[in-house]
Order: sequence, then structure tokens, then C-alpha cells
Amino acid sequence: MGSKKKEIALQVNISTQELWEEMLSSKGLTVVDVYQGWCGPCKPVVSLFQKMRIEVGLDLLHFALAEADCLDALEKYRGRCEPTFLFYAGGALVAVVRGANAPLLQKTILEQLEAEKKVLAEGCERKVIRDEALSDEDGCFTCDKDSGDDEDMAPWGKTCTLAIIKPDAVVHGKTDEIIMKILEAGFDILTNEERTMTEAEMRLFYQHKAGEEAFEKLVHHMCSGPSHLLILTRTEGTEDVITAWRTLMGPCDPDVARREQPDSLRAQYGTEMPFNAVHGSQDRDDANRELALLFPTFKFSDEVLEASLGHEAEGAVGPTEVLRFPEDTD
Repeated sequence: MGSKKKEIALQVNISTQELWEEMLSSKGLTVVDVYQGWCGPCKPVVSLFQKMRIEVGLDLLHFALAEADCLDALEKYRGRCEPTFLFYAGGALVAVVRGANAPLLQKTILEQLEAEKKVLAEGCERKVIRDEALSDEDGCFTCDKDSGDDEDMAPWGKTCTLAIIKPDAVVHGKTDEIIMKILEAGFDILTNEERTMTEAEMRLFYQHKAGEEAFEKLVHHMCSGPSHLLILTRTEGTEDVITAWRTLMGPCDPDVARREQPDSLRAQYGTEMPFNAVHGSQDRDDANRELALLFPTFKFSDEVLEASLGHEAEGAVGPTEVLRFPEDTD
């Protein structure tokens, strides 16, 4: 309850045009988390905002929330499939950051805050920008409303993988810590959804383990409470996202992880099997299969996954060509 109050106090919720105009007139720098109603604000960055406010003070740095569907000024941001942060100073747009990228957000906040201080103190010219990504030529982040399909699309040319923060880590309040470590490691989070998995989903998800002694315990654990389901990608030119994520997770068994990779997520947050905090796809085929099952409306913009099944078709996996079950995927 206390953390919720802190979050509300930290980020003003802009729900009317009057509040929007008042925000634009605020002295200093205002960072607006523009979110979609179906996914909510970007909670993983709240701890970063709290840290920044403590470090730089309250006078010139402000944070706000704005649902795109509630404000005419944000009409062009409606239906977009990733977090968007707009930076305003003197009523004008001065920077844009897409994705819950904590290091980039921190860097941009510090740079824009320093620039605004110079504007206010020395009369320097404020550098105003236009959000070029809103042009018709760049629509890779926009959901196609005319098609009649409710689909999320991955950025062009990027490989994605599934990450799950399991119920054991969620119930112990480690979700935000894990997400911050994911962001600090250079991953971009396209989707972050809290969901309690059904038994049918998990039996299908782990069907390659159906003959193992621990199968029932694993299924029961994964259905025992909410998990956080994330779709991860990485900046172009860096290590493959699937390999990088598996490296960050560490060995499947937390005891082995603590011996061999003490800095890994499973070493830090796992206790024992199957309570090893996080899950990751084994390879690209496995990522495609898991995304098709748990995010049936998600598809790549350039290749591989064409998931047309709906949540109501529970148990369907999608195209058979992406079915491949590795030995160790939990």
C-alpha cells in the first residue's frame, strides 16, 4: 500500500486536457510515460524515477503518466506496442525514448535536464524536436487498426525471446529487481504482462517433460500464482537475444548456478528446483513455439511466427513447423 502511494506521488496522472496544458507549463523538465490502456504504465522504471528525483531534486524534474486514449494531444501514439517516454521543456518536445531502457532513460534525463538548466540560467536556445517515428513511412511499431486483427508486432529485423519471472520470484517481491537487472544488461522489453497461467497452458508448455517425475510439481508451481511474461529483444548488432538471456539466467538448478555463475539471476533469486525464479526459451524454434502459445496475437514483422490463434483456442500451439522440444527449458 505504501509503495503504491509513493508511485502516485512520484508520477502525476494526466487525465484531462487542462492537466496536460498545466504539465506543459511546468518549469523544468517533465518526462511523460505515454501508455496504452490495455497494458498500463511502465512500472519497471518507477524505481529509476524515484532514484533520479532524490539525486537531482524536485524543482526542475517532473514525471507524469498519460493514457494515449484519454488525450487528443496523444492521438498519434494510440495503439503503439512499446513504452514511449516524451520529454517536455518549456511546453515543447525535446526528446523521445522508446522502450523500458533504464540506462538510456537515465542518460536522456540527465542530458535534457542539464540543457534545460542552461536555457533557464543562460538564455540558451532550447532544442525542440519532432517525433520522426510518427511519420507514415515508419510504422513498424504501430498496430494495424484497419486489418481487424488485434496483433502486436516485433520491431523489424529483431529476434525475440520469451522470459518468464516465475511465481516464486513474484511472491517474494523480486519482480522489479529482476526487471531492472534485465534492462541494465541491455535487453529491451517489448511486452511485460502479469498473468496467472492455467493448468492447460502449462501442461502444453511443458509437455516435453510429461514423462519426468517432477512434471506435476512443475505444472503446479507455474499455476500457483501470478508470473510476469516478458518478450525480450536486444539492440541490433549485439549478442543474440536468446543466448544472452540464457546466459543472464544461469544454470537451471539454483545450486549449480551459485557455484558456477554466482552473478546470474537463478543464483541470486532461485532457491531449489523448480523454484529457480526465471524461465527462458532454449533456442529460436522454442521461442517461436512458446510465444505462439502464450502470446497468440504476437508476430514478427519480418519472419517466422504467424500466430493467428486466439486465447479462446486454448491448447493450440500454432504452426507445426515451429514445434521442437529441447531437453531443458525451465
